[in-house]
Amino acid sequence: MKRAKKKVAKKPVAKKKPMKAKAAKKTAKKATAVKKPAVNNGAGRMKADGTVTWNFKLLSHHTLQGFGGMGEGMSVQIAPDGRRVIWLAHESAPKNFTAVDVSDPRKPKVICQTDLPTNHMRSNSLETCGNIMAVAYQTQKKGQQPAGMELFDISNPEKPRSISFYDCSGEHSRGVHQLWFCDGEYVHMASSSPDFVPTHPQDDQFYRIIDVRNPSKPTEVGRWHMPGTKQGDNAPPPPRHSLDKGYRAHNCNVYPQRPDRCYLAYIDGGMHVLDISDKAHPKRISSWTNSPPYTGFMHTVVPLFDRGLMLVTDESTENNAKDWPKLVWILDARDENNLVPIATCPLPDHKAYAARGRFGAHNIHENVPLPTCWQNDQVVVGTFFNGGLRAFDIANPYQPKEIATFVPPAPVGAPTGTIQMNDVFIDEREVVYCVDRHIGGLYCLEMDF
Repeated sequence: MKRAKKKVAKKPVAKKKPMKAKAAKKTAKKATAVKKPAVNNGAGRMKADGTVTWNFKLLSHHTLQGFGGMGEGMSVQIAPDGRRVIWLAHESAPKNFTAVDVSDPRKPKVICQTDLPTNHMRSNSLETCGNIMAVAYQTQKKGQQPAGMELFDISNPEKPRSISFYDCSGEHSRGVHQLWFCDGEYVHMASSSPDFVPTHPQDDQFYRIIDVRNPSKPTEVGRWHMPGTKQGDNAPPPPRHSLDKGYRAHNCNVYPQRPDRCYLAYIDGGMHVLDISDKAHPKRISSWTNSPPYTGFMHTVVPLFDRGLMLVTDESTENNAKDWPKLVWILDARDENNLVPIATCPLPDHKAYAARGRFGAHNIHENVPLPTCWQNDQVVVGTFFNGGLRAFDIANPYQPKEIATFVPPAPVGAPTGTIQMNDVFIDEREVVYCVDRHIGGLYCLEMDF
């Protein structure tokens, strides 16, 4: 698949149809994914302000009114009046979510920023579908409130209106960490609940399916947890990792190409392919893990259906590269019952990044099945904390090649003294949005490859 070099106009960008990636029918088949050669002599070219960049062009940077610590929830809405609005979840209190008008990505404008009810909670994850937004609420400690999910009417982006709150609080619950909401009917989420008693305190999140077809009355229709993580299971509790982060559900992706499948990352429990054709009784089809010998925290699973591949990320959670390596893995998934790792996306020597903050994989662009999302199965774009934003050509999945890098200088007041790039989303215009975990806010970029 060839991509023509494309620039973002200085005036607001007209909406166009999403680019369709050229499918490769077999895993080993090569395709040309990018126009420029995938050769990077070093870590990119450093500009006078300290920005390291190669094949990404910065269009704008917004610190979000001084509240630039952003989580891993990014979703683009086309508002009823035609404006393009990106909704952003915050990493921690005091802010809940922020809406930014990015109709012209060179001139982003904050149009809404809300506060959380209390400072002992956060809204790390959100998704929009049409004019409804689902927001995850997680508390710092078990038993605190509010913990759960809130649905909002965002038809007027300046004035989001609460539709309902789905309560997940309880003695052993911290609420909802992450959610997936793309079809307007079901929210798939990594959540605790008042009736789930884990065998280990760290194992308090599992997979839940919530019916929101009547958004004023969300209802659970199904759930699944890794055997051995709930008291009363017939299976023994799983062994603990050396960097114990828990056997907990994280990203739970469901795509229209296979609406009967959930691609579930389970932190220290690896990843699982679930059959959800009967939503009341999800069943595990297969699993894959790299830990041990690696250090756990599997984060995201993105299937590339036409190519028979899966992308799987681990999250770096320790400063100074203590948990290195944290990588983006490529799996041969032609047989979903036998997932085989075939490559990882290459990263620079971690020693250059080990002095301050986290370095390693976190989130990747997930091909969210919405009309405002870029769809591509030849290029991986991901965030790597102090390693910034990086793109990889995977036309040959056995030999991924880095093709673009963006590492901005440390934001003023950054606690680690570095950027900590946390999440990325690319809209159908091929505008790239990425956010800093601590204070840096929103960066809008264009792909120059």
